[in-house]
Amino acid sequence: MTKEILDAAERLRKYLHKNPELSCQEVETSAHLKALLEKECKPDELLAFKKHGLVAVYKGVTEGKNVLIRGDFDALPIQETNDFEHKSQNQSVSHKCGHDGHASILYGLARVLADERPSEGTAYLLFQPAEENGDGAVGMMEDPLFKKLNPDYAVALHNLPGYDLHEIVFKEGPFTAAANSIVIKLAGKTAHAAEPEMGVNPALAMAQITSEILVLNKPDLDSDDFQIATPIYSTMGEKSYGVSAGYGELHFTLRAWKNDVIQNFEKRCEEIARRIASNHNLEIGIEWTESFFANNNDSTVVKAIQRVANQNGLKVTERNTPFKWGEDFGIFTEKYAGAMFGIGAGVDSPALHNPDYDFPDELIETGIKMFHGLISKLQD
Repeated sequence: MTKEILDAAERLRKYLHKNPELSCQEVETSAHLKALLEKECKPDELLAFKKHGLVAVYKGVTEGKNVLIRGDFDALPIQETNDFEHKSQNQSVSHKCGHDGHASILYGLARVLADERPSEGTAYLLFQPAEENGDGAVGMMEDPLFKKLNPDYAVALHNLPGYDLHEIVFKEGPFTAAANSIVIKLAGKTAHAAEPEMGVNPALAMAQITSEILVLNKPDLDSDDFQIATPIYSTMGEKSYGVSAGYGELHFTLRAWKNDVIQNFEKRCEEIARRIASNHNLEIGIEWTESFFANNNDSTVVKAIQRVANQNGLKVTERNTPFKWGEDFGIFTEKYAGAMFGIGAGVDSPALHNPDYDFPDELIETGIKMFHGLISKLQD
């Protein structure tokens, strides 16, 4: 790959960092990427999805396996504290998970494929919005345009602070956790604080629900039954000391290594909340939000990741346990043979979602080489 391509990918990375957009709001980001793909990347077909996603299609010289490569491009509601030239121009919005880098790697790959089509099969370069809230992968797969794609394999990467720069991190089976967030709404009856017996206050029910849900935690990271509930937010009543509260909310995020484990966990939490609400004569409403499937890494794809990394002389590390954070690429690995791998962002790098994080531009070339090699290696 040429210096021109790498320079262009770095310019794009800094442009995206400077102009971040939140999940489901990536109108300008999508338009900018689409214009670059049309002008500079010569795809055989460019699909523009209803919810801002894009797929650039590159057909191989001969028939073979179809490989989907995914890169996301949404930002987070975090105020940046960096003070470099490409710092975010959007108040309280910034790229603190490195999705600006992921999208730029994919753009660089598109430039490479524009000059040299795959020798076999078809490459689908999927630029995905809304990873952070779990809506992006679902939205793209539900779009009628997605039916035009027929992937045999799906691959993605994520940058990983805390690992050596360029280090490739892999794991067969679960790579990132399944995660889902529950919102429990409890409606009772407001009363005078001097006469609480005239109302229905949710305070005791909220305490009992919290206690019983947390008892379900199985925090052993080495266990296939790992599951944890984390209290996220709660509210009750108003700051009016003459009023006994009549309404309250509890929010928890649930995590597990396996999709079937989290599904049972979700069911147990709902049962607890409904039983306790009934015991306290409270009306209950339950909502689920920001749902992520576990990424289940296919052994064939993982072996290809190892081989490509070795061919490029990269340090390779196998994890013993999955990462506890959620990643909506799991919806692709639920349907297709696929895998996500990590790429080290530096041992001393700020952590993901920290206000001073900045994706290292040195990783762009490494990411392009890994993806380009996988398109070929997965034909074997």
